[in-house]
Amino acid sequence: MTNKTNTVKISAAALLAVIIVAACSGGEEAGHTAGGANAAPVSSSAGLPSGRIGPGEELAAVKGEATGQSCIDCHGSEGNAPIDDTYPKLGGQYADYLGHALQQYRSGERDHALMSNQAKGLTDQQIADLSAYFASRESQLRDLHKVH
Repeated sequence: MTNKTNTVKISAAALLAVIIVAACSGGEEAGHTAGGANAAPVSSSAGLPSGRIGPGEELAAVKGEATGQSCIDCHGSEGNAPIDDTYPKLGGQYADYLGHALQQYRSGERDHALMSNQAKGLTDQQIADLSAYFASRESQLRDLHKVH
C-alpha cells in the first residue's frame, strides 16, 4: 500500500470522526446552553420550550391563586430551604426532571394537595421558565450514600 493510499484512509477516518462528534453534540436541541448567562438549556425530554432563568425567578415569587403560596414560600428563594422536611429541594435539580414533575402535577398524573393546584394554571413556557430558574441555582441535593 502506498503512502498516498494511507493518507486518504487516515483523512477519511478523521472526517468520519468529526462528523460523528458533530452529530452527537446536537447543539441547542441536545440541551446545550446558548445565548449567554440568562439562557437555559433546551429541554430534551419534557417537550417544553426553552426555559428563561429571569422570568422563572420572577414567577417563582408570584403567589398562586389556588393556594395563595408561591414556589419560594414553600421551597425557599433558591429552592434549597423548604419549609417542611418532606418538601423537596429544587435548587440544582435537572430542568427536565422539574419540567416533567410540573407537567404531571398539572395533568393530574401526579397528585399532591398543594402542587396539583399550583401547577394547574401553568403554561408550558411558565413550566420551562420555573424549571430553568431552579435548575440554575446552586445544588444542595445529595444522595443517600453513607446514610446508614
